[in-house]
Amino acid sequence: MAPFDVYILILCVVVFTLLTGLLSYLIVSQVKMYLAMVRAGLKDETLLKQNMAKKKKGCIIDFIVSFILCLVLLTAFGFSLFVNLQEDRFSDTVPTLSVVKTTSMAKKNPENKYLFENGLHNQLDRFDLILTYKKPAEEDLSLYDIVVYQQDDLMVVHRIVGIEEPNEKHPNDRYFLCQGDAVDTPDRFPVKYSQIKGIYRNERVPFVGSFILFMQSPAGWLCILLVVFALIVTPIAEKKIWAVEEERLKQIADKEAQV
Repeated sequence: MAPFDVYILILCVVVFTLLTGLLSYLIVSQVKMYLAMVRAGLKDETLLKQNMAKKKKGCIIDFIVSFILCLVLLTAFGFSLFVNLQEDRFSDTVPTLSVVKTTSMAKKNPENKYLFENGLHNQLDRFDLILTYKKPAEEDLSLYDIVVYQQDDLMVVHRIVGIEEPNEKHPNDRYFLCQGDAVDTPDRFPVKYSQIKGIYRNERVPFVGSFILFMQSPAGWLCILLVVFALIVTPIAEKKIWAVEEERLKQIADKEAQV
């Protein structure tokens, strides 16, 4: 794990601890204040008017809705982790899910005449979720294919705009010149076949990647953790409130019976 990632993780833990501490304090304070008012008889009129059975039913419905929301968020979080772990793995049979993180393929640059001349309309917007497949044999790669290649630690999704056969400068390698549709110059370094990891075959889901990236971010982690925390704490607080309210209602009933 890189030092920056460690810093982000520590920061996320610290912020989560502070937020949960503050949220816990506010919840406990409000619950204690309400319970004190109930025990002191300041809520008697409200308690007598309300239907405890309906109130409990409503709270149970709220719990179910919260649980479903939490389940959806956890599912989304798990899916985002799956995409993150899968992005640099390419299988012969199972397509790889990847998120487009730049705008270099988002539109047609007027300078790139080949896009218009060849009717290449398969541009990729930032945050598109795309399906990519394991690279074909080297001889099967063609001009204008969109490929995923590795440059240092980055996975780049660009179009092949030129192919250099082996020559005096590189007698043992075939070079592929790649370029984003939105820019007017090829990538700085030519790409070897060994760098190419996958190929894009025009299968994408627009803009879903923005949600996936959010769920992979510290803000997404905090969102998940806080929802889970609220799901755990809320039923506990409600159970305590119900017990005190029912005890108070019993006391009121006993007093009325004595009169």
